[in-house]
Amino acid sequence: MKPFAFAWRALRREFRHGELTILALALVLAVAALGAVSTLGARIEQSIVASAAELMGGDLGVSARTPLPNEWRNEAQQLGLSSAASAEFPSVLFAGDKSRMCNIVAVDATYPLRGTLRVRDVDGREHSANAPPSGSVFVEHEVLTALGLQAGGGLALGDQTLHIAGEILSQPDGGQMFALAPRVLIALPDAQRSGLLGPGSRVRHKLMLAGDAAALTRFRDWVKPLLPAGAELVTLEQSQQNLRTAFDRGTSFLRLAALLSALLSGIAVALAAQRFARRKTDEVALLRCLGASRREVLLALLLELLLLALPACIVGVLLGLGLQAGVLALAKDLLPGVLPALPLLPSLAAFGVGIAVLIGFAMPPLLRLREVPPVRVFQRELATKSRRFDALYLLPVIVSAGLIYAQSDSLKLATILAGSLLAVAALTWLLGIVLIRVCLRLARHLPGALRFGLANLARRRGLSLIQSTALSLSLTALFIMALVGPQLLQGWRTELPADTPNYFLLNLQAEQRDVVVQKLETAGARGLNILPLAIGKLIAINGRVPKVEDYPDSRAANWINGETRISWSTTLPESNALISGSWFDANTTEPQLSVDTTWAEMFHLQLGDRMSLRVGERDIVATIRNIRKVNWNSFRVNFFLLLDPANAQSLPHGYVASFYEPPQQQAQLASLTHDYANLSLIDINALLDRVRDLIGRVSSAAQWVLVFSLIAGLLVLTAALNTTSDERRFEAALLRTLGARRGQLNAAVLGEFGFLGALSGGVAALGASATGILLARNVFDIGFVPPLLGLGAGIIAAIVLVTLAGWLGTRARITPMSVLQRG
Repeated sequence: MKPFAFAWRALRREFRHGELTILALALVLAVAALGAVSTLGARIEQSIVASAAELMGGDLGVSARTPLPNEWRNEAQQLGLSSAASAEFPSVLFAGDKSRMCNIVAVDATYPLRGTLRVRDVDGREHSANAPPSGSVFVEHEVLTALGLQAGGGLALGDQTLHIAGEILSQPDGGQMFALAPRVLIALPDAQRSGLLGPGSRVRHKLMLAGDAAALTRFRDWVKPLLPAGAELVTLEQSQQNLRTAFDRGTSFLRLAALLSALLSGIAVALAAQRFARRKTDEVALLRCLGASRREVLLALLLELLLLALPACIVGVLLGLGLQAGVLALAKDLLPGVLPALPLLPSLAAFGVGIAVLIGFAMPPLLRLREVPPVRVFQRELATKSRRFDALYLLPVIVSAGLIYAQSDSLKLATILAGSLLAVAALTWLLGIVLIRVCLRLARHLPGALRFGLANLARRRGLSLIQSTALSLSLTALFIMALVGPQLLQGWRTELPADTPNYFLLNLQAEQRDVVVQKLETAGARGLNILPLAIGKLIAINGRVPKVEDYPDSRAANWINGETRISWSTTLPESNALISGSWFDANTTEPQLSVDTTWAEMFHLQLGDRMSLRVGERDIVATIRNIRKVNWNSFRVNFFLLLDPANAQSLPHGYVASFYEPPQQQAQLASLTHDYANLSLIDINALLDRVRDLIGRVSSAAQWVLVFSLIAGLLVLTAALNTTSDERRFEAALLRTLGARRGQLNAAVLGEFGFLGALSGGVAALGASATGILLARNVFDIGFVPPLLGLGAGIIAAIVLVTLAGWLGTRARITPMSVLQRG
């Protein structure tokens, strides 16, 4: 026997007779769906990363309190990277008898590396710009209002008088959500001549880089050991917290769809391979009778599948590329700006996954064919030897675990999805066994046709359980993609409502509070949220001075070396939720502390731990009474640390507020900073627009991706319904030959498949709901309520679809002669 020649002839023959059509189609659509999802996801992720870089002003940066060595910039240049140096510090600007504390950003001529600086010049023209010319400045509107100036005027910084060349409309923000004072851009040489960058200044030096990802990685690895104390890398991962959350959520949505596609592809191939193996049983027995060895038979079968897989995977890759290109053509605003280059790695990975899925899910039933005895040629009812446990069927589990690991890039996402699907499979199997037995007992009270249909389930219990499990898994995935996914996306969108606070007010003093609040309410401010603000420093944790090297989280250095903002409240603030412990006791005498989960995880804090804080000249040793989870996406005033009010009232403090101001009334806020020069009014409308834009783009992308993933789910559904179609059509023809009426056969089929649809749909609805809740709480961190009405409709649709498909699958005509020949 020549395995390759036999495999080629068998493949050509069986394709003419449709033997491998389902398997080929499953593989093509599996690779196409996975390739389309992965490629589209990669391009969207590239676009999101590019947007984040624009907001940050570069791809990578280094920030320190001391001037950065010139050799760092030289090293970046040798690696082919663009660079921009800057220095940021607070200072007071003067215009006549007026003054204003501002955040000065001194930039060199290459600013900005990423993003666009938009200014309105003296003539009122709006345009993009780089660093201001020497002797000139760009200022935010608040500076003009506070100092009573216009573009073209002059202001004093140190001993220099600078010309206002334009008003800043938008700018890359350097990775901060908002500054504590309005920004002023000046040329770096002007700042160096002013003497404001000397020893003792509160300057922060920064070097931003942009360029090839590999070169950025080499620079980061080179500079990391050289960072002085207090210095840090500025990365996309550490960029704005709200934008970072949106980016992470968007990536998780896209990877969820890709992961579901990969798993559904494996199930579809496994079902098709199982059917293929059953059809090859007689042929294998005949080959064994003719002298073929087990090794030759197995090699021929594997070669046949490999010859099928290679062109199928190639077609699938091309189809996937075409699908994602079609999406980008239809949704032109999905990726605004320059379209990212077409990445080929996802397509190659999809090709490899297709081969791996074929081998992993098709090997177990094919390897079982080695045990087909030659005598089966004469005794067709003779089955292969059964085993209580077959290690071969661990192979699909291993491949599935590999797919989950490769596609998810998130341990939580992978664990939740894998655990949910495993639970759905186990629940379907157990319920199937129980319900089949219960239905058989109740079947005696049913008409004969229905009784016969339910008896078929018990007679083919193994295949029925496999079929119902596959149906449950496919329906679960379909429910997740069609119902749960959109609900999660809607929850994400509504998390940032139209009246989200769009202004922060800083440096509000106690004696100004009542008057300022009244002015804000008169100006139409809504949702006013005010909390006290005290500036302190972390001294010790449980009596030990914290050291940066003791905590792997790089953010810990900011609070160990820098200042800590502290507040207090008699009640749990809105957008906060208690995770453990209880709220403060009004009669407490010992200082108590409430800690956000970020600090608790970063500093390994627990209830009962003691933290030492220095506020002004007073040292406070407070016991952690509770741990909170803060919704930082609410844009309300929030703090990592809250002291109990009884021990905090005497601390030196001011107030910070957030509120929503309707667009048509925002002009009324201009007089507030004019009347109270100490106030800093921070407009975050631009940031909110960026977050909403990112949410909208990722939501649109995820919806398109979910549509493609539905193809894989429908494919599994089709493959599951076809698992026993040959046997059912033969039995139907046999019963018709023995005199059964078509109505009786239809009733039997409807009863059998109605049971499978109800079982699979019910378990799938439970599984999809549980998966949605777990994903919402542990991965996306958003509110989620299962769409009960939609899931109920989904169960009914599943019953109708499965029943209809089963009925259509048994309508093929088989002549009595073919029945006699098969017998």
